[in-house]
Amino acid sequence: MEKLRLLARKVPKTGVVVAGAAGGVTYFLYSYFKGQKVHLDSGSFAVDGLKQKYAWAPLPSRAQLVESLKKDEFDVLVIGGGATGCGVAVDAVSRGLKTALVEKYDYGSGTSSRSTKLIHGGVRYLEKAIFNLDIEQYRMVKEALAERANLIDIAPHLAYPFPIMLPIYKYWQIPYFWAGIKAYDFVAGKQNLKSSYYLGRKKALEIFPMLKKDKLRGALVYYDGQHDDARMNVSLAITAARLGSTIMNYVEVVEILKSPDSQGKEVVSGAKVRDRMTGEEWEVKAKCVVNATGPYTDRIRTMANPGERKICQPSQGVHVVLPDYYSPTSMGLLDPATSDGRIIFFLPWQKVTIAGTTDEACDVTDYPSPTEKEIQFILSEIRHYLDPDVEIRRGDVLSAWCGIRPLVSDPNKVDTQSIARNHIIEVTKDNLITIAGGKWTTYRHMAEETIDRAVSVCNLEPKTKSRTKGLLLDGAHGYTPTFFIRLVQDFGLENDVAQHLASTYGDKAFKVAKLAALTGKRWPVVGKRLHEEFPYIEAEVRYAVKEYACRAIDVLARRTRLTFCNVHAAEEALPRIVEIMAEELKWDKKKQKEEIEHARTFLKREMGLDLGTGSKNVPINFTKDEINVYVKRFKTLDHDHKGYITVNDLRKYFKKIGERVTEDQLHDILNEVDLNKNAQVDLGEFLQLMYYINIAVSLNDHWESQSDDLGEHKKRHMLMSALKSGHVANSRFGQVTQMMPDREKITVERSGGGV
Repeated sequence: MEKLRLLARKVPKTGVVVAGAAGGVTYFLYSYFKGQKVHLDSGSFAVDGLKQKYAWAPLPSRAQLVESLKKDEFDVLVIGGGATGCGVAVDAVSRGLKTALVEKYDYGSGTSSRSTKLIHGGVRYLEKAIFNLDIEQYRMVKEALAERANLIDIAPHLAYPFPIMLPIYKYWQIPYFWAGIKAYDFVAGKQNLKSSYYLGRKKALEIFPMLKKDKLRGALVYYDGQHDDARMNVSLAITAARLGSTIMNYVEVVEILKSPDSQGKEVVSGAKVRDRMTGEEWEVKAKCVVNATGPYTDRIRTMANPGERKICQPSQGVHVVLPDYYSPTSMGLLDPATSDGRIIFFLPWQKVTIAGTTDEACDVTDYPSPTEKEIQFILSEIRHYLDPDVEIRRGDVLSAWCGIRPLVSDPNKVDTQSIARNHIIEVTKDNLITIAGGKWTTYRHMAEETIDRAVSVCNLEPKTKSRTKGLLLDGAHGYTPTFFIRLVQDFGLENDVAQHLASTYGDKAFKVAKLAALTGKRWPVVGKRLHEEFPYIEAEVRYAVKEYACRAIDVLARRTRLTFCNVHAAEEALPRIVEIMAEELKWDKKKQKEEIEHARTFLKREMGLDLGTGSKNVPINFTKDEINVYVKRFKTLDHDHKGYITVNDLRKYFKKIGERVTEDQLHDILNEVDLNKNAQVDLGEFLQLMYYINIAVSLNDHWESQSDDLGEHKKRHMLMSALKSGHVANSRFGQVTQMMPDREKITVERSGGGV
């Protein structure tokens, strides 16, 4: 604190005024809301009694679930198996309502598994609440902070407090950010995870050595939560099933059913569904239908009422995954102001590093895909915050994914064009209930409000009020931080495998371990890995089938996180995963081949596999002498004889010839010819560029020799035909190579000189 006071003396008066104003407004908001608690808890319940009912209840088979959907009539039918939909199902069934849920694909297959993996209150929303005196934003933050604490309590194996560093490069920002982060702690109150704190420059670099050192003044560290979003989603679905809900993935709604109520009013009374695994269709009867389909919100709304105005304004966000050495193992990084005003997070997760996200308007699609432009934007932004010694290479991107945020306008307000800051609940004239917007952190509160509205609108008769505040999710009941030790000692699992199982399945990890096959080694005794670099084991595939995994990508992307951690490792593990699923689900060879092809398409289209491979090669027509010249030039750059050229080689070359080139320029030069996007230029890529340059030079000479009546359109067509890959003759990489001498200089040692 003494260092902070010394630094504060250097701060301009404006910074002090802003910090003081932030503190004063925070006190005003606190005073205003004193005695006006945000309503989150709808009543206490007998937790112990409910635990006994579902903690170890058996899961019904898929055939039993199909039979129930066909024969039973439900109080609530939920459409959508993401975080919100599964949360609604848990809330409804825990109140004693007969509940069903259908999901078009797998649980969490959409946005809910493609988040930034944070459970957060929204520190940026608090800033807006303070400076704009916005009570609604303040309520949203306070609600989210309470839900953040609850989620960590009910799923301690999946969620945990997580520190995030905010680096500071200007003195005046120290008191400004310090006041804001302390206000964040203050609003959380008793539910604050851990207190934020200030770090001096030396300590910040000690904890986060990858940080850019130049002009670093210090850093602030605050706490939010982190979790495994896909597993959390599956855990919600399994919790609903153990409580007695009929849940089914790969069941699609094709029609909303309506019938007259007791007063003759046409109301929603169920849905016609199709089993995507068999093609069979049937009707599901329900007193209330809840649309919780995220980005697909308007599809269900217009299916029920074709004239409904659309309210969803989808926005896509891309994340990239980098190796673990890009960040410390237990400290994230927040870039609060990127070049275009977005926020970028840089977070360790599952022994890799996540960076993201972008924010671009998009269309709703079943196959959201990352783009090379978005990947390059993220890499460019994180480069600004990391030390120049840390080379941000495109080839280090292990995976990339895109999620669609279901931003919505509130149909209940006069101004229907503005985006709702929080979630909205809409009830149509025929009683279709739509819950949309919101975020992962507040799913439980959203679900509670949705079922409260459903009870009121559809005259449902629950046995109790909401019971989900404090209701432990599947796997949490017997979990302790030392649970993994029992797995090591009782089953002979490797330490990191045991830790992974415990932090994924909680107390159900024993069930997974019992399915593990002998390794045939002295140690570990059991637990054959799916991929040697990751702690996922074959037994998890068998257990995933018991948890309703129907396709190979369900295991690759959600029951394990292999595709999100390393898409190439996922492709390598794919054949064995399909082989195990075939044993469990009785797939024939044809079905196995279909699953492998389907999964590879998914990896390429949605997870970034082959995204950066660049253009395809074209035939190279060089003479033997020309090839020798270009090989010598290649070797001049590749002075370590690695077989490829990196940005370090370019850096050394420019230093040798006395040319000043910035780091950004170095990376741009390399990217022009790096067809495979692996941050390396091999000899084949090098020759390809030389071929492009020769063609372009020849065409240029040809154009200059032609009469003026040779149209520009024809010239352009000739160039584009020759340069199909998009490389141009004035490539900076090409200019570098053209400057090189064709003959390699003879060193002093080789000439026999020296003393």
